[in-house]
Amino acid sequence: MFIPKLYKSEDYNLMKEIIKENSFALLISSVNKIRATHSMMILNEDDPENIYIETHISRANPQAKTLANGDEVLCDFLGAHAYISSSWYDHINVSTWNYEAVQVYGKVDIMNQEELYNHLEKLTYKYEKFQQCPMMVKDMGKEFVEKEMKGAFGLKIIPTEIFIKQKLSQNRKENDYESIILNLENSDENGRQIAGKMKQIKKINNIKKPNII
Repeated sequence: MFIPKLYKSEDYNLMKEIIKENSFALLISSVNKIRATHSMMILNEDDPENIYIETHISRANPQAKTLANGDEVLCDFLGAHAYISSSWYDHINVSTWNYEAVQVYGKVDIMNQEELYNHLEKLTYKYEKFQQCPMMVKDMGKEFVEKEMKGAFGLKIIPTEIFIKQKLSQNRKENDYESIILNLENSDENGRQIAGKMKQIKKINNIKKPNII
């Protein structure tokens, strides 16, 4: 991912936040041909020094049939994003898009049956716990779940490179920056999310500025 220095982040907590809040991501591979599958992903932090991505796709998916241990893949996570109109500036300029994104390059480690079962337990719990009558994996019966697992291809992605991008109008002057925030706050949910992110980085940047007496 191309990231100009102004938009590059090394904030580990931001990376975790984007992955957790936007976990329906894109799994991209290039074995034989470029293939991409949207799939649910989990950031495994059991060992904070050795985090990795967990996911699964259909075993019938051609992508699953080509992947082997050690193959390189890319997990692409798009976070909050919103259109930025040039009409919000005090001068003529081009419109653009503000967004947050994470890309994780990594090596494939195919799950065994126990790992896949545990993965499905965690994934189901993450989303079922909010339901009025949650249906957890344990409630389905192990025999039923193991039968269904035959159609799933589970994999771990061990990171080799991680890229974090925060493009939030950092190149704009103060009055344009404030105008963008104001307009975003009066737009949709995505816009309000980006406005909140812009306020956060402004606050952080103000804290970093030295006091000049």
